[in-house]
Amino acid sequence: MLTYAIRRLLIAIPTLFGVVLLVFLMVRLAPGDPAVLLAGEFATPETLQAIRERYGLDRPLPEQFLLYLGALLRGDLGESARSRRPVLEELKTYFPNTVELAVAAILVALLTGIPLGILAALRPGSGLDLGVMTLALLGVSMPVFWFGLLAILIFSVNLGWFPVAGKGTLAHLVLPAVTLGVNATALLARMTRGTLLEVLSQDYIRTARAKGLRERVVVFKHALRNAMIPVVTVAGLEFGSLLAGAVITETIFAWPGLGQLLVGSILARDYPVVQGAVLLVATSFILVNLLVDLLYAGIDPRVRYD
Repeated sequence: MLTYAIRRLLIAIPTLFGVVLLVFLMVRLAPGDPAVLLAGEFATPETLQAIRERYGLDRPLPEQFLLYLGALLRGDLGESARSRRPVLEELKTYFPNTVELAVAAILVALLTGIPLGILAALRPGSGLDLGVMTLALLGVSMPVFWFGLLAILIFSVNLGWFPVAGKGTLAHLVLPAVTLGVNATALLARMTRGTLLEVLSQDYIRTARAKGLRERVVVFKHALRNAMIPVVTVAGLEFGSLLAGAVITETIFAWPGLGQLLVGSILARDYPVVQGAVLLVATSFILVNLLVDLLYAGIDPRVRYD
């Protein structure tokens, strides 16, 4: 398994290189002069030239990329053009908040989506099954920004149960986590129902029932474990997506995470922060996928990485 993990990490290097190159080109080919955004529209030509020289914007793109790549290999992500702080320090400040929100959201999805999917699979075609699948369809179709604003209106403005925005107590985390996790909840419910129904129709399940095993043992010991691999795959991908896609939720609830940092940096053309944030998200996504693959062996003993 260790050999497999090392091989996967080595394969990830070209992927990360492609991410670095793509983001580098996208932020530099976007319209507008970043020197003007940093210095203001009334800055003198001397000031603009000094800013371009400070951040290497006066050099050809290939040279800029090679300089950035060399600094990256040394562990230097550069300096923020807005705060004048090292990019690594900026990421250390904001990224843990995004991880906290993503973990809370995936826990909401796991603790609600999987049980709902199991209940629906145990009573296919019933009113319960129809209700769960209807809620799952709504969860998949519902825009995150609309659900977030609706949650604020109902649970913060009208009922006063939770704070409107910000970060502080556990109550501040509830609405952002539910808003971010509603889509993942729906996907997990549908996936759990589909895979469990397929497993319950297998011959070995009928044999287990014919032997007189209790239904609870048949479902949770024999069927559910074999149905979990696709669910774990979806959960892992969703967690990676939550880390990368929390921008809208963080903006709605003023959550001080990586999404807010990234949006502000894009608007200010803060190249070093944008590149560092995207690289961090891409690396996190790759590591989460690797962890999911390694979990397969623990869930299903038939899976081996030789």
